[in-house]
Amino acid sequence: MLIKANNISVVRENKKILEDINLTIDSKDFITILGPNGAGKSMLLKCLLGFFKPDKGEIIKSDNLKISYSPQDFIIDKSIPITALDFIMLNKKIKRDAIINLSKDFFIEDLLKKQLSYLSGGELQKVLITRSLVDNPDLLILDEPTQNLDVSGQLNFYKFLNKIYQERDISILMVSHDLHMVISTTKKVICLSNHICCSGEPSKITQDPEFINLFGHDFANMMSLYKHDFNHTHEGDKNA
Repeated sequence: MLIKANNISVVRENKKILEDINLTIDSKDFITILGPNGAGKSMLLKCLLGFFKPDKGEIIKSDNLKISYSPQDFIIDKSIPITALDFIMLNKKIKRDAIINLSKDFFIEDLLKKQLSYLSGGELQKVLITRSLVDNPDLLILDEPTQNLDVSGQLNFYKFLNKIYQERDISILMVSHDLHMVISTTKKVICLSNHICCSGEPSKITQDPEFINLFGHDFANMMSLYKHDFNHTHEGDKNA
């Protein structure tokens, strides 16, 4: 166990933001949290990170747990004339060789040479996540990392994230609206609507009545079709 939310609840202005949440993240987990706006997704992350203390329950962390966090809104003044590498190196604790080596591992050396103002949304996310990996975190927490990316950018980003997950000893917890994009990678899906409605493997959860109630039959059917198409395509790739 890396971190555990033990029956936590959060109340604000007499409204339940989170209610009786139980969640355990283990080594090499990849968990995606889905839910409508106002479901408490970001609040759950803040509680896990220690930014916010729940009104009820507790957060239990393993000893010496290292967490890296990429927030939903990371604002950078792109008018500042600075390369991606120099921006990363503003953190004096980061060693230049370490970030160069990581950039080679994930094929983003060219991005480090670019001015921040020239980076696309997806490229900036890659740079920020690579920066967060320098300290070899046990857990990477991402809050809607693709919210401002087009479909092509989302696909590219999730390939990058999958490479990180496959090649490093790391767990990932991510809030996302893009289950159809991460379905091939994420090990578990949690559907949140102020409480945990349902959870399970992505290939099975789309048939859960609570999932259908939350997202509708059309979305559930789309997910099932996407899973079929994804497997068919990749089996074809292997045979090619």
